[in-house]
Amino acid sequence: MAAPTISAAQAVGEYLQSPDDLAKVSAFRKKLEKEKASIDARLRGGVKEQLDATREGLRKLFGTRNNVQTIKDEMETVDRMCGDPTYVVTTFDQISRVSMAHRNFEQTEEMVNNLLDMNSKLEMLERMLVEDSNDILGDAPNLLRIHFQLNRLEAFRNQTMHQAKKSSSDTRNTLTRWFERLTNLIEAFDQYVLELASNILPIVRAGNPDVIVRLMKVVEMEAREDEKAIAIKLVKKAGKMDAASKFRSMQANARVIKHYRSKVMKCITESIQGKFNEVYAATERDPAGLLDELVFIYKDLIRIESDVVPCFPPSYDVWQTYVREYHKALNKTITKLVKSEPEASALLTLHAWIKEYKKSMKELGIAPEWLNPPLLEGKEQNLIEDYLQLIIKKLDEWSENLMKTEVAAFTAREEPPELSSDGLYTTSGTVIFLEMVNQQVDLALDSGQGLVLARAVEEVNRVMRSIQDRWVKLVDTEYKKHAEKPEEVPGGLVEYCIALANDQIKSADFTEGLSARIEPLVSEKYRVTIHDKLNDALDGYLDVAKKYTQTLINIIFNDLKPAIKQLFQPSWYEGTHAQIVETMRDYLSDYQAYLNESLFELLLEDLIDSYLVTYLTALANASKLNMPAAAERIRQDIDEVYKFFGTYKKMKELEPQMEVLDQVLSMLEASKSLVFLSYWSFAKVHGPCTQFVEALMKARNDLDRSGVSEVMDSIKRKVKDENLQDPPEPTIMKKIVIQGALSRFLVRT
Repeated sequence: MAAPTISAAQAVGEYLQSPDDLAKVSAFRKKLEKEKASIDARLRGGVKEQLDATREGLRKLFGTRNNVQTIKDEMETVDRMCGDPTYVVTTFDQISRVSMAHRNFEQTEEMVNNLLDMNSKLEMLERMLVEDSNDILGDAPNLLRIHFQLNRLEAFRNQTMHQAKKSSSDTRNTLTRWFERLTNLIEAFDQYVLELASNILPIVRAGNPDVIVRLMKVVEMEAREDEKAIAIKLVKKAGKMDAASKFRSMQANARVIKHYRSKVMKCITESIQGKFNEVYAATERDPAGLLDELVFIYKDLIRIESDVVPCFPPSYDVWQTYVREYHKALNKTITKLVKSEPEASALLTLHAWIKEYKKSMKELGIAPEWLNPPLLEGKEQNLIEDYLQLIIKKLDEWSENLMKTEVAAFTAREEPPELSSDGLYTTSGTVIFLEMVNQQVDLALDSGQGLVLARAVEEVNRVMRSIQDRWVKLVDTEYKKHAEKPEEVPGGLVEYCIALANDQIKSADFTEGLSARIEPLVSEKYRVTIHDKLNDALDGYLDVAKKYTQTLINIIFNDLKPAIKQLFQPSWYEGTHAQIVETMRDYLSDYQAYLNESLFELLLEDLIDSYLVTYLTALANASKLNMPAAAERIRQDIDEVYKFFGTYKKMKELEPQMEVLDQVLSMLEASKSLVFLSYWSFAKVHGPCTQFVEALMKARNDLDRSGVSEVMDSIKRKVKDENLQDPPEPTIMKKIVIQGALSRFLVRT
């Protein structure tokens, strides 16, 4: 046991235990120096001994290394001599030839026995293969046994045929015929293996996953044999064959490389694509049904992960393979679906389905990098654009076809327009068009995207405005034909104009309702666009309706041209104005019966204005008025139109419009000195109108030129003194056109 270590302080403390011990310090110091010198001497001796021992060890180590190298060289010499018996056995060549002959006899005997037994084995194997093949989803009890026996027979055939390469052609042909049955059975087995590979998931679902395990054992064994044969062929090709490998080389050359693994994986890929093709073919005309059927993807992948993947060796990475192939097949299928140009609703459904697919695959824990290439090249948002373009295309196609039909019916006018439920004229095309617009807008709403809805509304506006413009141009063209060559155009223009006018109001109401329905469904960003576009279309319908009512008025006055030409002519004094009133009455009777009430009121207002403009223009351009008979005739005319228009409008509403006739009559009846007073009440409403008043005064036959000049001078002076201006809002007098003398002459001519 080692002595306990004491510190320097403790050692000093043993010697200096009392004050008297201080006198012994010198002696104590000498003692310690002697002890130190003794210890140093022992240490130097120990170090010298260790150095000598280390030097001796190194010398022996170098000697040992030299001895080992010498032994290694001798052993290599021994190995070389043992490897080549010719070094030591002088008769080795004879022994080798005898051995080869013996081996050939054995192989020949074995070959003959195998050939004799082959047919009975083949019969048994064929029976087992038929049993298993007839139930492809069954438990395949004979799979491994068939493979084992066929593998041995195939090796025998390959080796035999390889050895017969240098034989005569007759010999080779005989062997080929002898092995034909075996070859056919091998091909049938290969086909059976590939069929199993094509039905892996159905087999597992049938409750036979062990079949897949056995199948993979067959595939793996064949893969190993392929690898061995390929490796030996490569070694032989490199020229590094030794004598021990020559026999194995012959076997390798005889083997046919099967590539079972790659073929099985190809079958898996093809079976997946085949399933997608079957589903697509069954639902080709039903895109929504196709997308519903594709739910099998998730069911299959869940089953594959849980039951199929454990049946495969890990090196196959079969889970990733299945995911990738399902994704690729899906991409091909939906690409084909998009290229088939389905309905707009199908594109929208597909867009939503792709979103759900990505979400579902993420929930299944599938890595995003496995899902390549991206569905539709990652441009699924283009589905929305395609969806919108399809809406636009349908709008254009349907509206164009509709317009062709409607235009043909309008220009031919072989049948009167249809009657609506409230007894008004209408056209069926408008109802169809509005239903079509409503349908397309609903499709856009289904997208759930404000941008799509806004763009759809923009296109609806474009189509509506285009149709409005085409109808306006067509009606203008037909009216021009009606006015210029009435005998060459079919009748019914009035009825069809009424129908078109009614349709404009119906379309305007629809547009307003559509705006109220969809605007609250989108954000402010798109609400403004939708509101503006629909309002623009609404204004367009109202403008077109106004044009049609004006055309109806134009038709009336076109018929009245002969009667209007007689105004303030000699025949007029006999009461021809009544003809004008009766003609307007006949037209208004039809208009009121078949025209929208609001439009009829608008038409009535415009008709009154048109009548006043026509009457006052004719009066202002009259060459001569026989007074007072002319004034009396005008008074009767005024009474007639008051009574006529009073049947459609309240008198208190009518009087402000018709008051201008009373004012003009007052100026005609007034004496030269009192014309100014009648004029002033007229001018305060309608402005100076000096040219009109001067034309009236000149037409009066009771005023000579000096009288007319006197009246006009006083009027012009008063206008100047009072600084009388035109009213802020133009009145009916703004529309009165005063013709020059030449124009009047040409008109009369």
